[in-house]
Amino acid sequence: MTGHGGAEAGTGARRDLRALPKAHLHLHFTGSMRHATLLELAARDGVHLPDALVEDWPPTLSAADEKGWFRFQRLYDVARSVLRTPDDVRRLVREAAEDDVADGSRWLEIQVDPSGYATLFGGITAFTDLVLDAVREASQATGLGMALVIAANRTRHPLDARALARLAAQYADRGVVGFGLSNDERRGTTTEFAPAFRIAERAGLLLVPHGGELRGPEHARVCVETLGAGRLGHGVRLAEDPALLDDVVRRGVALEVCPTSNVSLGVYSDLTSVPLPTLLAAGATIALGADDPLLFGSRLAAQYATMRAAHDLDDATLAHLARSSFLASRAPDDVKQRALADIDAWLAAAP
Repeated sequence: MTGHGGAEAGTGARRDLRALPKAHLHLHFTGSMRHATLLELAARDGVHLPDALVEDWPPTLSAADEKGWFRFQRLYDVARSVLRTPDDVRRLVREAAEDDVADGSRWLEIQVDPSGYATLFGGITAFTDLVLDAVREASQATGLGMALVIAANRTRHPLDARALARLAAQYADRGVVGFGLSNDERRGTTTEFAPAFRIAERAGLLLVPHGGELRGPEHARVCVETLGAGRLGHGVRLAEDPALLDDVVRRGVALEVCPTSNVSLGVYSDLTSVPLPTLLAAGATIALGADDPLLFGSRLAAQYATMRAAHDLDDATLAHLARSSFLASRAPDDVKQRALADIDAWLAAAP
């Protein structure tokens, strides 16, 4: 595919994707954990892990029905349960940063629902303070630019989302850059979360709800028109509605596309079915993301590699995707400008 000016596809010479500067905009906190760290922390505290998180890892998943999503969520909750101390939290964030740097990331917006940790860590405010402190430490240690997205849970009451939106607003100038809505798209009523998103919007936060993955393009429309999404978590099903896709592109709403998780959860049968070429052809701003490497077994650079292989993307298109990831981010201007220049240098160098 040479839709963005490249001509070297098919020559066999390919540039190193780990050296391509990227921004990572769709990574969940618990799901960023290294598999080895999960095993180590579980052994330390005698936490029994299901086979799917041990010898059968990465697990075989599907969210095609409610039972499949419940199994996915149960594995996620077990993984969350091994984080017991502040040092565990700091370790998770530091390792997530180290892994991103190894994959060529220059900027990471990591997403967390503090209510999932509130009981163990002294409430949502205390836990947010801890995570932001861990983010500062990890950023200093690794050189990776980092920020936090606070996400509400669709399966909880919309009033809980408002509390989290107010929390996010309090930290809008202290490391929190966005407010999201995650968990199973098919649960809850999306419009009921609009008041929470208005709170976050007034604070100047980027609005980043999940939409258009497990549910079709009509739910992406609700997320854009009712919640005011500036970026859509996933959004791949917009490919099924060309007129709506064009509207989303016109509005400047970026898409956080996570190919490996789309296939793992049964949204698409294989990586060649992920409609990235359709989204690119429509002019969408796209940031590839790893979603939950702990459960899907694949980190950031692998998303670029799988899409390169599945759709025969040339390096110019991959560079275009990397540029888009920074343009869709809340990275500081100096970080963006340096990264964009280095992406150009990556592409200008010989394969």
